Amino acid sequence: MHIYKLSGRNVEVTDAMRDYVEEKLSRLDRFNDQITDARVTLTVRDVRNSERRNRVEVQLNVPSGIIRAEEHHADMYAAIDKASDVLERQLRKFKTRYLRHRSEGTPLPEPGPAEAAVNAGDDVSEFAPEIVRQKRFEMRPMSPEDAVAQMEALDHDFFVFRNMKTNRTGVVYRRKDGHYGLIEPN
Repeated sequence: MHIYKLSGRNVEVTDAMRDYVEEKLSRLDRFNDQITDARVTLTVRDVRNSERRNRVEVQLNVPSGIIRAEEHHADMYAAIDKASDVLERQLRKFKTRYLRHRSEGTPLPEPGPAEAAVNAGDDVSEFAPEIVRQKRFEMRPMSPEDAVAQMEALDHDFFVFRNMKTNRTGVVYRRKDGHYGLIEPN
């Protein structure tokens, strides 16, 4: 597999690291006809938990979505190993689903964001998301900071709100690093 973009944050990507990433991801060659683009980011972070110090993020673009893996480990090479294992399982599942739809003559449905980024296990059966609950609520205008406070009060990982300054819908969410993120449309 040719890696289209390999970058490092707080770490210099050495030739040895580049070679190791390419070697590990070369196992994905049998899925190469579906991979249109790839991006790998290696990050070294200053965190208390040494098991989360090294992070490997890999994003593979496939015709009908994105396949993504993010893994952490105390050792960068072990994090690369874990990420490549996750990607292999996800690609195997994607290929099974793709071939099933092709043999049935039905088009492959466009995945939703949750389905495209699902962290698949070893099961290669088709993922069929099911909406099991619906909620309706009034969106009162508020600041992103107020939305975070509301999210925390409800003990949720995200909160949808109407931004009082822009009058647009936004989403605040809790990041893995403990900070918060804000998603707003253009």
